[in-house]
Amino acid sequence: MTPAGNIIGVDESGKGDFFGPLVVAGLLAGESDLAYFNEIGVRDSKRITDSRISAIDEQLRARFLHGVVVVMPEEYNQRYDKIRNLNVLLADCHAEVIANVIRQGREQRVRVDLAISDKFGKTERLVSALSRIDCRLRVEQLVRGEAVPQVAAASILARAEFVRRMHELSKEFDIELPKGASAQVDQVGRQLVARFGESVIERAAKKHFKNYQRSLTVDLFG
Repeated sequence: MTPAGNIIGVDESGKGDFFGPLVVAGLLAGESDLAYFNEIGVRDSKRITDSRISAIDEQLRARFLHGVVVVMPEEYNQRYDKIRNLNVLLADCHAEVIANVIRQGREQRVRVDLAISDKFGKTERLVSALSRIDCRLRVEQLVRGEAVPQVAAASILARAEFVRRMHELSKEFDIELPKGASAQVDQVGRQLVARFGESVIERAAKKHFKNYQRSLTVDLFG
């Protein structure tokens, strides 16, 4: 059952992908918006093709207050090296997105009742991250949070932005960067290192993944 009131749904994309950024998105919507969500096909972004997700993303951005934080690989690696904890980084990004959407709501005199995010760690960590930036709002984290329509909508914004950034990085390095963390990812990592040197990983991927070390075994014939 969807909670009542105006809810900021929050979700991330790129957390399990070696290549590309970490993206966290939030979107504010109320009960009266759920029919529109159904009309345009809002659901868990993992169940939507990349080609379709772009169109839904455009419709959501045009109609709803939202915020998106993109942490590109170079910044991601620098921040992760300092904290050594992905859930702390996620909490900081979730808090930034929530605060951004609340700020927009205040400017437009739209009430915000609650934030709900997909579960990624202890809720206390997110509450602490919000407190550090002087943002106070009741928050909940739910396993399979995309069952809440606002979280599903946020997952679409995050995934669509991740797909766009992956496309840009693929063009920059003139090679199709695969999603995930599979053996195919290792192969492309080795090709990148062979072509550009080890430092390319800093700009293209998340170095704390196990794929990093496997990418350094250069495939001269790849």
